[in-house]
Amino acid sequence: MGNQVEKLTHLNYKEVPTADPTGMDRDEGPRIGVSYIFSNDDDELEQQQDSAHDLGGEHPALQPYDPQLHEVECSVYYRDECIYQKSFSEEDMLPEEGDEGGGGHLSTYTPENLLNRCKPGDLVEFVCQAQYPHWVVYVGDFQVVHLHRLEVVNSFLTDASQGRRGRIANQLYRYKPLSPAVVVRNALEQVGCKDRDLSWRNSECFAAWCRYGKREFKIGGELRIGKQPYRLQIRLGDKRSHTLEFQSLEDLIMEKRRNDQIGRAAVIQELSSHLQAAEEEEEEEEEDHHHHPGAQTAVE
Repeated sequence: MGNQVEKLTHLNYKEVPTADPTGMDRDEGPRIGVSYIFSNDDDELEQQQDSAHDLGGEHPALQPYDPQLHEVECSVYYRDECIYQKSFSEEDMLPEEGDEGGGGHLSTYTPENLLNRCKPGDLVEFVCQAQYPHWVVYVGDFQVVHLHRLEVVNSFLTDASQGRRGRIANQLYRYKPLSPAVVVRNALEQVGCKDRDLSWRNSECFAAWCRYGKREFKIGGELRIGKQPYRLQIRLGDKRSHTLEFQSLEDLIMEKRRNDQIGRAAVIQELSSHLQAAEEEEEEEEEDHHHHPGAQTAVE
């Protein structure tokens, strides 16, 4: 089983059947994303990365961070409905209330600056190069509730940030939010939950569940059967995109977070290698058909 787990959690795009690289949805057979049913919580991986910093690595707060340089632009669809979007385009960068600079909802701030912006019930996403994003729920009085190292804990926002910059992430998911009081209550009621009692695979799923209350964010909240209703559309620039399909929102979020962790350049490199191989294969098939015009493709 160990080898199977290793393979499932380290697949690259070349090994994954996917949708059309142009983003057009064609019905030419199954195109699925990676299933993370055996995958570890990525908060455990954050612990290993923190250890590296403790052993002399540069503190994340000291590293320059440009969201447009490091983060992957993407959209998430459930069937034809867009339920999540991260985009740096001008039309999508709407200024938040109180954002005098008009930097948009993807602007990042220091933890101290965030304290002046957060209201109870807000979701905050801490970001840093080469690390998984860490999501928390702001509950007031400078405190947050979050899933950290397999336990739901209550911390000060500045401590939870671990020196990383962050943004208020209320606008990323398109679901209708619960009232701030209910969001705070959902978060506080889970404090102390840990290990096998957890119903969420990572900090993002936990925080999003607190705000939207949807079972799709929970482990096993959806059955992985039948057609893949979720699509992760990754923007490659120059009006090109690549689409992966998933059976559950939970699996899709795990892949989206993996992309955030490895960074935009690495994702584009992976996809470019995959697309180049796919194009070469199509060219070979066209050449074979040209040499054998009478041949017919067998249908399984």
